Amino acid sequence: MVRVTGAELVTVVGLDAAGAPPHPALAPVLAAAGLVVGAARHLNAVAVPAGADTVALGPLAPALRRLTEAVAAGVPAVVLASGDPGLFGIVRRLRAAGLPLRVVPAVSSVAAAFARAGLPWDGAAVVTAHGRDPRPAVNACRALPLVAVLTAPGVGAAELGAGLVGWPRRLVVAEHLGTEAERVREVTAAQAAAATWADPHVVLSVADAGPTEAGSAGAVSNDAAPDRVAPGGMRADNQPAAAPAGGWALAEDRYVHRDSMITKSEVRALVVARLRPRLGRLVWDVGAGSGSVGIECALLGAAVLAVDHDPAAGATIRANAAAHAVTVRLVVGRAPAALADLPEPDAVFVGGGGPDVLAAVLARRPERVVLTLAALDRVAPAVGLLRAAGYTVEGSQLSAARLADLPGGSIRLAATNPVVVLTGERQCPT
Repeated sequence: MVRVTGAELVTVVGLDAAGAPPHPALAPVLAAAGLVVGAARHLNAVAVPAGADTVALGPLAPALRRLTEAVAAGVPAVVLASGDPGLFGIVRRLRAAGLPLRVVPAVSSVAAAFARAGLPWDGAAVVTAHGRDPRPAVNACRALPLVAVLTAPGVGAAELGAGLVGWPRRLVVAEHLGTEAERVREVTAAQAAAATWADPHVVLSVADAGPTEAGSAGAVSNDAAPDRVAPGGMRADNQPAAAPAGGWALAEDRYVHRDSMITKSEVRALVVARLRPRLGRLVWDVGAGSGSVGIECALLGAAVLAVDHDPAAGATIRANAAAHAVTVRLVVGRAPAALADLPEPDAVFVGGGGPDVLAAVLARRPERVVLTLAALDRVAPAVGLLRAAGYTVEGSQLSAARLADLPGGSIRLAATNPVVVLTGERQCPT
């Protein structure tokens, strides 16, 4: 039995998303409550005491005001919520309002969806598209092998499916969990985009074994590297979006490449830092070559699109992505034309191409653009394009010299080719 004390006047109780009976703790706290708050469907699902006031949730502000008044008056209050109210639920808002809480969780809709699908979900990422920009949720699904998405009207399975076409993903859509209308279906991204879905529903994004589309827009599989990924696509360290255990700015011999056509590790370290990859962001790697920059962004949790005109480079990128156990969507085509129908990026690395490629990238208005230039006569035109597009520009020349052995045990410095790294950051209107 849950005791209501002066320090625990607001009891938040989750109603089981899987359809099980309410938690035994609900009955005693509900019987003692002077105020009960919840969505209309939750209020209708329990026996509210005859003398208790109720607030049906719509806008949250009136409910917070009534709860604050109840706490001040010493009136026990109960808040009804779905599943686990601490998982993207009302607990965060109640805590922010300074209310003293006791939380009694139930099975969350995410846990119920995985159970209905018969899937393990340790190591899965859980994100929400409810009440916020859905693009980070889509990018998380593009980047990680197993993601649960809490949806909302207008940002559900259809919108997620549309954003995942071209990525090797299948979607499990769980509608009306715990009710007589419950329905759980597994579909392709294209099928999800074309269908109509009932609210509320939860979407599970699951990595396929390999490419799902033929032609120039391919996809790299999530084949497991034994030191990073456990069976089923999950990382062995159970940290789906953590920094890679093996580090980044990896040596060139960690990648397949031809004729040394690869961004050197010293340059790659600065480029990746400037791109700021993380979970929820989409990075384009244009003129990808070996794919090393995009792969290291993927290792840090970003969704990645690699673009290169050379089919041989595409095979190299696929091999490197598989070796590092990341998903990279590959588009084989010549920029700028190949960029036309790609989803909007948050950051772009331009590793090849002329001013027309940079201009096409800038026209898409990503937050950050990073490019490397070996020829000094290309620096001023590139800076001019960035500034004309409203970007502030920073630039550095990197000239690394690596230790190399000499006969007899001596050591010398071997210089690598100097490279100019330009970073453009979009200025936001004031």
